[in-house]
Amino acid sequence: MNPEAAAEAVDADQLVELVQQAIRIPSVTPHEEDFSRWVHQQLLHGAWDNTQISLCADNRPNVYARVGQGGPSLVLAGHLDTVHADDWADHWSGTDRADPYAAPIVDREIWGRGAADQKAGICAVLEALQAIDRTGCKPKGAVTALFVCDEESGQPGSGVSAGMKAAIADGAISENHPPEFLIYTEPSTSAIYTAQMGFLIADITLTGRSAYFGRPELGVDALKAGHHLLSALWEHSEDLRTQPPHPLIGEAFLLVTEVRSGESIAVPGQFDLSLIRKVLPHESLDSAAQTIRDMTAQVALDHGVESKVEFSAPRDHPVGGTPDEIPTDHPAVQALGTSITAITGETPRIEAAPFWSEKSFLAALGVPGVYFAPGDISHAHTPFERVGIDELVAATRTLAHFVASWCGLEKAPTTN
Repeated sequence: MNPEAAAEAVDADQLVELVQQAIRIPSVTPHEEDFSRWVHQQLLHGAWDNTQISLCADNRPNVYARVGQGGPSLVLAGHLDTVHADDWADHWSGTDRADPYAAPIVDREIWGRGAADQKAGICAVLEALQAIDRTGCKPKGAVTALFVCDEESGQPGSGVSAGMKAAIADGAISENHPPEFLIYTEPSTSAIYTAQMGFLIADITLTGRSAYFGRPELGVDALKAGHHLLSALWEHSEDLRTQPPHPLIGEAFLLVTEVRSGESIAVPGQFDLSLIRKVLPHESLDSAAQTIRDMTAQVALDHGVESKVEFSAPRDHPVGGTPDEIPTDHPAVQALGTSITAITGETPRIEAAPFWSEKSFLAALGVPGVYFAPGDISHAHTPFERVGIDELVAATRTLAHFVASWCGLEKAPTTN
């Protein structure tokens, strides 16, 4: 059976309905259970040999499935949770898009929370393997589906990759014989994202001593010290921009995202700021974090205040998320590009993710990977989230074609 037959077996109408069903099941972090059980039920109808739900932190579910043996092997991964839709209804009040979970079709686009990030990508995996099943075949090489909870941040006590950490602890991905390639279905506008930035988020507090404004000599002005720290941080960011940029990711930099200080008619006794640092693949997260610690300590020493630096968004590293990239000429990247051309007739676009997500967890296990899925990340987390039907169908046919060509196909066993 050739890969073209697998691609042609994708049912466009069923795929659209699948995405609409997925959007209609809210799965805002940390409430992924209903959606995960729906995903598990859909996996039972594809070319999978084994499927399971595995509970992790706070009894939140991951979903795994496997088919085939040997190589070439492949992981198809994604996250089950979405961000909230608190601002959606107000923006679209009185229109057919007022309900973020209604999944209306407007101008051949499916609208709703999670449409792009990333229920379209998950449904593309489901339908691609169902299409292969319709041809009477199954993948010859091993394929693992890995759908995890807790990727999105923003909800209290969650968004720390608890699902991916649990999947690794479960042995869902063999560390002794890691799969040969990963596609993580973050929206990529159907480009192949071979690289991603790393990041760290630092929360810094400078503590002086408050004093009544009429006796300022009794105080230690934390805001004044904070002014000097801000100047040092901004100067550091400009220095980072003088480094050679990454050919796909661009420049490293630091962005101060929040500043808080000041008291009523008194010398400010405390200064707080938050920042995010973009880290390139050749840089060290540890070194980037230590530089921020050292700068803060020096300002504190110079101005007679105490300091505290905390890194509040640990993912696959204690201070943040690790950058990652694979060569653009990796055989699987080339094969995926060939599948894109076979389905769309277009030259594949090789780009970098303008975000951090979880493929670096699997890279640490020896699994090279990319992001590839329909949808535009710039619409995610906003009231404008949607996915185009034509792109959705083409990306799903591309995925079916790639699975068939990369892993190979063999006749599925028949049952009476």
